Amino acid sequence: MPKLSINYSFILLLMLTSCGSYKTIPYFQDLAQKDSITQNVLNYSPLAIRANDILAINVISRNPESSSIFNYNLSNVKGNFTVAPDNPLIGYPVDENGNIHLPLIGTLPAAGLTTLQLRDKLNTLLLTYYKDPVVNIRIVNFNVSVLGDVLRPDVYTLQNEHTTITQAISMAGDLNITAKRTNVLIIRTENGKRKFVRLDLTSKNIFNSPYYYLKNNDEIYVQPDRTKYATVDRGYRTATLVLSGLSIIAIVLSNLYR
Repeated sequence: MPKLSINYSFILLLMLTSCGSYKTIPYFQDLAQKDSITQNVLNYSPLAIRANDILAINVISRNPESSSIFNYNLSNVKGNFTVAPDNPLIGYPVDENGNIHLPLIGTLPAAGLTTLQLRDKLNTLLLTYYKDPVVNIRIVNFNVSVLGDVLRPDVYTLQNEHTTITQAISMAGDLNITAKRTNVLIIRTENGKRKFVRLDLTSKNIFNSPYYYLKNNDEIYVQPDRTKYATVDRGYRTATLVLSGLSIIAIVLSNLYR
């Protein structure tokens, strides 16, 4: 019965295909499951302030009423940067020349510095006006976009300058089961150039990528695989039902000819 042999082979092929697809699902597959591994973090570079960033600056001194002219109430800062009603401003914008403009200090270069470097610089300048000033600075418009085949695509405002691509994907509710984990695209604009980089989340090499730690305005696109389209494509679903029906008929016929 050569036809029956062909049917058996077809059914076996379907089974192997459905089982094999699981191999594309787990993250970091080349990490040893039983061994503990320690790595030095060599690919992190501190987040640098850029033009058009918005900085929240908070100054505390022994004269709080005087130093409060610098401060913004961050208790209501959310994704749209809303602030307390008694302070209508949202922060200090970094202009196109990379400067911020502060009370008492005037124009201060900020672009290219980290928040820690700017903090130390401002703290030194404020010693002229206050005793023992304490300065805290944060980029309040540190945003990344996560779109494509994730549970909650959106623009996310990050509180942590050390946020990674895996953490951002977790914020978006993780990848859907139909997402292509081996081909996640990150789009980054730096120094007037736009870069498109493909990352493989199934490999441990992701941890060593210079794109593992996110920068301001990074965009993460998760491509769906073909099964995602199949769920909305009527023709594909019809063909799948036909193949399933033929498989059932083949099984029935094989039992009849035994």
